[in-house]
Amino acid sequence: MDSNGLSDPYVKFRLGHQKYKSKIMPKTLNPQWREQFDFHLYEERGGIIDITAWDKDAGKRDDFIGRCQVDLSALSREQTHKLELQLEEGEGHLVLLVTLTASATVSISDLSVNSLEDQKEREEILRRYSPLRIFHNLKDVGFLQVKVIRAEGLMVADVTGKSDPFCVVELNNDRLLTHTVYKNLNPEWNKIFTFNIKDIHSVLEVTVYDEDRDRSADFLGKVAIPLLSIQNGEQKAYVLKNKQLTGPTKGVIYLEIDVIFNAVKASLRTLIPKEQKYIEEENRLSKQLLLRNFIRMKRCVMVLVNAAYYVNSCFDWDSPPRSLAAFVLFLFVVWNFELYMIPLVLLLLLTWNYFLIISGKDNRQRDTVVEDMLEDEEEEDDKDDKDSEKKGFINKIYAIQEVCISVQNILDEVASFGERIKNTFNWTVPFLSWLAIVALCVFTVILYFIPLRYIVLVWGINKFTKKLRSPYAIDNNELLDFLSRVPSDVQVVQYQELKPDPSHSPCKRKKNNLG
Repeated sequence: MDSNGLSDPYVKFRLGHQKYKSKIMPKTLNPQWREQFDFHLYEERGGIIDITAWDKDAGKRDDFIGRCQVDLSALSREQTHKLELQLEEGEGHLVLLVTLTASATVSISDLSVNSLEDQKEREEILRRYSPLRIFHNLKDVGFLQVKVIRAEGLMVADVTGKSDPFCVVELNNDRLLTHTVYKNLNPEWNKIFTFNIKDIHSVLEVTVYDEDRDRSADFLGKVAIPLLSIQNGEQKAYVLKNKQLTGPTKGVIYLEIDVIFNAVKASLRTLIPKEQKYIEEENRLSKQLLLRNFIRMKRCVMVLVNAAYYVNSCFDWDSPPRSLAAFVLFLFVVWNFELYMIPLVLLLLLTWNYFLIISGKDNRQRDTVVEDMLEDEEEEDDKDDKDSEKKGFINKIYAIQEVCISVQNILDEVASFGERIKNTFNWTVPFLSWLAIVALCVFTVILYFIPLRYIVLVWGINKFTKKLRSPYAIDNNELLDFLSRVPSDVQVVQYQELKPDPSHSPCKRKKNNLG
């Protein structure tokens, strides 16, 4: 598709409302993606997966390469089928492995069928994730049960003054739906969803939609709940938020959530790459988002600049007592410096912040700047949607838009990196801060007792032989994988629970009363 005789292909999949997009393979006519996508099939008679292949073009519309379909009703169950599908309206073919299987990791049931209320099943689940079974199936970190009970005071979406709400529950790439309650603003679903947890740092997303048979479903509200913030067995009313999770929308949803997990497996899982979410999300250009990311990055850079000014002021003797103390400290540290002191200093910083928090002298500040900008961004999005109809020709300038989106994303990545480091030391997620303390203690002991050349030797041997030992292993950096689990300031704001209206205060029920 390109002038160099090659293409930059990627593939889109669609089954009903479920959409996925593969990664882009640059400059090749024979790409190998080796990616897995999980669809949930609810119809006994099967369904049809629509597949389209595209060529990525920077600066203009992507080129269409071809299309094909997979008729799932023609495939037998519990068997992997290798399919070679010729692309229609184009050249070449796609090779797929397709398996139809009853999922053991996710399920939907009524409130009367409750795994955790059955004593035998509960004991079996607790035994499966007990500390004694650390090395049994390291990918199976934990068990999540979500009771979607009801919603109240939802937004009106139909001309009749009612809505036809249904609920979507997502955990990473697992996505389950309730039934639709027609013509009701206070629906009761009373459904139980169960998931296997692959990463304890995942975020449970519960979204309420209005079913519309003529077109795509209308958004009514959403909540995002980090698994580590869940209080087991407590029925809570969550205020529904807007699409950006920045402010409230109309209505509350009542959920009761239980999480059981193995802490050691969860810690080990933190040091490997985060699972990529495959549901396609379109990158959008927003003036407010670009400005917000620029301000976030500027704040991170200013921390370094202020630190440099502080150090320079010590050299300039602006404050003689401070400069004298810094000079004595410099002589002491340089004369006695050992490599193990680096993780030791970080360990002391984490410990100092911990004691500040438990003593009530919390130095963490609620980031009202980010929160205000997120709300402004939502208003700006609404304006952009309206303006786009009037200024449709602007969308044709794809080259400028592509560059701006890239800059916007780079600013976000740089700012998020700095914020995640800060939030690790601020104990924003205690589980991760404790994990950092354990890791720093281990590094301090290793650097104290083992010569550096032995450590470098082991590291080099591992790096050189990794591909020989495991050819398909994904190369990763454990420190970056750890930081990817720490929320940025934007995510901290998005995951904050909004206070419900007093009239919606939920009653806390014991588990035995729910049956």
